[in-house]
Amino acid sequence: MRRSAPVAVDAMGGDHAPGAIVQGAIQAARKGIPVVLVGPEDLVRQELARHRAGSSLPIGVHHASEVVAMDDHPGQAMRRKKDNSIRVCFELVKRGEACGMVSAGNSGAVMTGAIFVLGRTGTVERPAIITVLPTQRGHTIMLDGGANVDCKASHLVQFGLMGEVFSRRVLGVARPKVAVLANGEEESKGTELTRTAAQALRRAPIDFRGYCEGRDLLTGELDVIVTDGFTGNVALKTMEGTARVVSEYVKQALRSSTASKIGGLLAKSALTGLKQKIDWREVGGAPLVGVDGVGFISHGRSDALAMENAIRRVLAAAEANFTREIAEAVARSEALLAATPGGGTPDHPRRGSARA
Repeated sequence: MRRSAPVAVDAMGGDHAPGAIVQGAIQAARKGIPVVLVGPEDLVRQELARHRAGSSLPIGVHHASEVVAMDDHPGQAMRRKKDNSIRVCFELVKRGEACGMVSAGNSGAVMTGAIFVLGRTGTVERPAIITVLPTQRGHTIMLDGGANVDCKASHLVQFGLMGEVFSRRVLGVARPKVAVLANGEEESKGTELTRTAAQALRRAPIDFRGYCEGRDLLTGELDVIVTDGFTGNVALKTMEGTARVVSEYVKQALRSSTASKIGGLLAKSALTGLKQKIDWREVGGAPLVGVDGVGFISHGRSDALAMENAIRRVLAAAEANFTREIAEAVARSEALLAATPGGGTPDHPRRGSARA
């Protein structure tokens, strides 16, 4: 990877592609971030012309003749559509012609493409999706966000180690506080899966705080929250739904009477700040960790603002050059589990066993 390499953007991914995606890339380019748009060249150039993107902007176009649909099977799409825009983005990263990539398309295909083209880094068993959560004190990251529904203890341990490196290297947290999501803070809580993972993480050279509960997700007291993809995705969708309902309640309350409307006008600036803080578009995208390169998955509903922010975050992650440290951290996970009672049981075998 070269520092000057552009961010590869899947121009065909998302509900509003290619229009909003191209517009977001233009906005990022106007702020000095080099971008290469990947997709059918004629269509992409038409969008650039429609948005009156000047030739002086650092935007390139790389042709990809195929597109992965949202209902395509990820593995089959990667095998049968070898010139699809997601795969081509990853191939640019692999060759060092892009510093990282982002797509708002089929998330399963993005994860599959990352594994197919970039491969896992070091001894990582399962790459994970990081979800950035807005909190009272900034941001907390949670992983896995949905890539790995069925997990072993070794996966959770690796998620914790990878998340700690990402938080420290990319987000700038000096000593990230790490916890495992469970149904209580006591060591006796959780499942065999979480207890085994927590015992191993207590031996890791990180600031591990034990268990946390669902109520701790948005307080900002923790920097990294570890869970399996099923639980993480349910938690994420629950928070999204709650935020939507609360927002509607507030709107209805502010319209309920003249006094409420006046109060709403007086509180407008505060409400605007709150909206911006919890707006998923400000986050931009969810990073993939555990693959040998930088890839981000953006929300399928991404508009120009979301894509601009995603591109900016891809560049920041690429410049942090964190993948090697992730490989080094994960290499310690086997030793941590080997020293953990039950860490190599049939239900949660260590790497290299018959069921790993």
